[in-house]
Amino acid sequence: MRDVFIVGVGLTEVGKRVDVALRDLAAEAVVKAMEDAGNEKPEAIVVGNMLSSLVEQENLAALIADHTGLRGVSGFKAEGACGSGGAALLAGYSLVSSGLFDKVLVVGIEKLHERPTPDTARGLAYAADADYELIYGISFAGLNALVMRYYMDKHNVTREEMAHWAVMMHENAYHNPYAQLRKKITLETVINSPVIADPVRLFDSCPLSDGAAAIMLVSEKYRKLNDTPVKVAGIGNALDSPDLSSRFELDRFIAAKLSTERALRMANVSINDVDVAEIHDAYSIVAAISIEEIGFAERGKAPKLWAEGRFRPGDKPVLNPSGGLKARGHPVGATGVYQVAEIAMQLRGDFPGLKVGGEVGLAQNIGGVGSNVTTVVLRR
Repeated sequence: MRDVFIVGVGLTEVGKRVDVALRDLAAEAVVKAMEDAGNEKPEAIVVGNMLSSLVEQENLAALIADHTGLRGVSGFKAEGACGSGGAALLAGYSLVSSGLFDKVLVVGIEKLHERPTPDTARGLAYAADADYELIYGISFAGLNALVMRYYMDKHNVTREEMAHWAVMMHENAYHNPYAQLRKKITLETVINSPVIADPVRLFDSCPLSDGAAAIMLVSEKYRKLNDTPVKVAGIGNALDSPDLSSRFELDRFIAAKLSTERALRMANVSINDVDVAEIHDAYSIVAAISIEEIGFAERGKAPKLWAEGRFRPGDKPVLNPSGGLKARGHPVGATGVYQVAEIAMQLRGDFPGLKVGGEVGLAQNIGGVGSNVTTVVLRR
């Protein structure tokens, strides 16, 4: 396989973007990424998206390519529930590393505010098993609540310990101009916020978000399109059952562990080499399990560590300096692309929010309740 490099990134502000059409929001990210790559045009485009058929239309690759002056390139959409951005990156990486193309643009796009909230919640619920779970009327928040209750009871995690994650994410997002929730909060804010699905409260949860992000992936031949190319050193994906009832352990995301091992092995680095990471914290419980499966904490210990002040700027690793899904926002199909773009900018030293730098970065994008996970390792 050939080496693959990131030479261009483009991000849009995350939030309630009802003021702009899907194609225009995507174009904003695409234009920024191409400008960052010396105005070079890609040979192919891969779009990460989960709910376009619910929101607007399908055939997104053609729509976005045409709208951004890229008519004639190759392309398609990749879907992996909330992990669609990671799936798109895996596809884009494969297209370049295989030698089929030298320049591939990966675009993540999602607009969750185009339909009433109940419609959007129903669409997101289909990341779970429609035949064996959704028929009982459970929501995606409800499924995560089951895992959170089990985890807190099993590992003796307090409500206060769990709440520290949201406080830290809002602190980080306060400095991020792209973030949706740029406001600091207190432990009391989290603990006393409305119950969504007990024990999940409002501030344990990420917001509904619109946003777009783009990354230009190239072969060695084109790495000089940017003065500071970032190497995609490793990438791994793994799957688990979409239904919780057939999981081996309810407080484990085996796909997160396997995808991390594969990405680290490909990159030829250890978890101790990682300086900064963007992890998938759609709910506080997902953050805890992701941290543990990646290997940043022992099982059942992540909330205790972050309550003690770990994973903040100055620590190794720093987690979610962007504010994460919790506060940067979670435009589901775009989230995995945001994460990798943010890590690339950290390693380049030009992230517009909290700058933590580093030589090795990691991003983990999770679809469903841990059922489709992509992990990416970047090196400066």
